[in-house]
Amino acid sequence: MLQVSELYIYPIKSLGGIAVSSAEVTDKGFKYDRRWLLIDENNRFLSQRELPAMALLKVIIATNGLLITHSLTSHNILIPFAPQTNEHCTVAVWDDTCTAIYVSDIADKWFTEKLGVKCRLVYMPDDYKRQVDEKYAPEGFVTSFSDAYPFLIIGQASLDDLNSRLTDKLPINRFRPNIVFTGGKPFEEDVIDHLIINNINFYGVKLSARCILTTIDQITIAKTKEPLKTLAKYRRRGNDVFFGQNLIHTGNGFISVGDEISIKNYHTEERFFLRA
Repeated sequence: MLQVSELYIYPIKSLGGIAVSSAEVTDKGFKYDRRWLLIDENNRFLSQRELPAMALLKVIIATNGLLITHSLTSHNILIPFAPQTNEHCTVAVWDDTCTAIYVSDIADKWFTEKLGVKCRLVYMPDDYKRQVDEKYAPEGFVTSFSDAYPFLIIGQASLDDLNSRLTDKLPINRFRPNIVFTGGKPFEEDVIDHLIINNINFYGVKLSARCILTTIDQITIAKTKEPLKTLAKYRRRGNDVFFGQNLIHTGNGFISVGDEISIKNYHTEERFFLRA
């Protein structure tokens, strides 16, 4: 039996994630997930790829907003759920342009000081619909400020397989999944086409190509060559290495740790298969 074992939300893109026991599924993904974004002076998104120190900023969902703390200092800031301005802007996430709202001058100053680069915090409004990549998913499916899709799923067996090949074992936080599951074979998520969790339908649309962010220790921000060096030996296709499957979904509601995952269909297309 496949079963949900861990759930994660990342309210501000590329900052620390939050492990939760239950999460609400909305049209854009989990509630709060990557609805906030840090941008540079050109309104382009910032991530740990350029600023590993973003991993030191941890997020807590409080009753009245997001509490951001710095793991090496006592500094913190509370970001209200509602932006404190009505100033809209256009921001870039990879090749997509998205509508956003500037949050506040106070937030901009705090993040600029903590990260050492001039940046601003923005929020994706509820009524904005960012279409996922139509090369892999039908029209009408949307996401937040995620790289491309509302969910990423990884099997614990896949992480165990990778760790069996590594000298220093890695935690799941290197891969920033939304859903982790137990049961099944290593990399079974590669070929899942349609799964159901608590009456919510999820569909596998694209394997997740991994980048240097996976090489950053999320506690110390130290960088190594792993896991990309090892993944490239057996999870490579072309110039990319893959770990995890991107999902889209239909239906809203809640899913929780311990929920059973019902597999309705597997992919048969060759592009979803990698040699182990």
